[in-house]
Amino acid sequence: FSTAIVITEQPVSVSVPVGYSFTLRCRAQGQTSLQFQWFCQYQSDCRLIPGATNQDLPIIAEQTQLYTCRVNDLHRNAVFSDWVKVEVHQCVARGLPPQLWQGEPVIVLNPSEQRVEVGQPLQLQCAAMGVPAPSYQWYRNGNLLEQQKRKKLLITHTKVSDSGTYLCCASNRHGEHWTNAVDVHIGEQSQPTSLCCKSPGGRCKIALLVGNNRYQHHPNLMAPVRDVFELSRLLKHLGFQVVSLLD
Repeated sequence: FSTAIVITEQPVSVSVPVGYSFTLRCRAQGQTSLQFQWFCQYQSDCRLIPGATNQDLPIIAEQTQLYTCRVNDLHRNAVFSDWVKVEVHQCVARGLPPQLWQGEPVIVLNPSEQRVEVGQPLQLQCAAMGVPAPSYQWYRNGNLLEQQKRKKLLITHTKVSDSGTYLCCASNRHGEHWTNAVDVHIGEQSQPTSLCCKSPGGRCKIALLVGNNRYQHHPNLMAPVRDVFELSRLLKHLGFQVVSLLD
């Protein structure tokens, strides 16, 4: 008679720069003493890691791989932990991550402006480092896009209404970080527009909005990005040409 092994702490996915040192953890409970064995998978090749028989697996990041831990007891019962992804960024801009990086999200790839014909696919891409690996959420004109929760935003058949300003939030338990905001032009809106919207008196009406959330000596604001987009929408309705900047 034996009781099933229970994994009490699963390893977690990470997204780190090449050469970064960290540890994957797996914890489990059972009726007898437990044995641990780690495995890794690169592309379609899954293999046992020689000597990786502890609860903790020290890693120096070299390439993106998947990892899992097998836990077995003296009754030959065995369970596997969740598969986790160690995403390794080979090319990281100088100065990233910060010297005293604690695992908070750091954007390493920002989306770029797109001009797309109606009915054609739209793809925006971003990437962030983080320990644990960040989750992603895309926004258009400050509005959450419920289905867009991956690094890559994909709309297979675009409509004119898909035009707007897009950005993505990368977050983990240490905090959140936003990509640059980029404009997407669909169909007839891909044609160049006049830089200046004039008031009835013939003067240009241009508004500059800055959403800042990185103060040195002041707590972070609640929602500067959302505020910028809400103000931008209102000012455009009033006939302003709006330029929005973040941080």
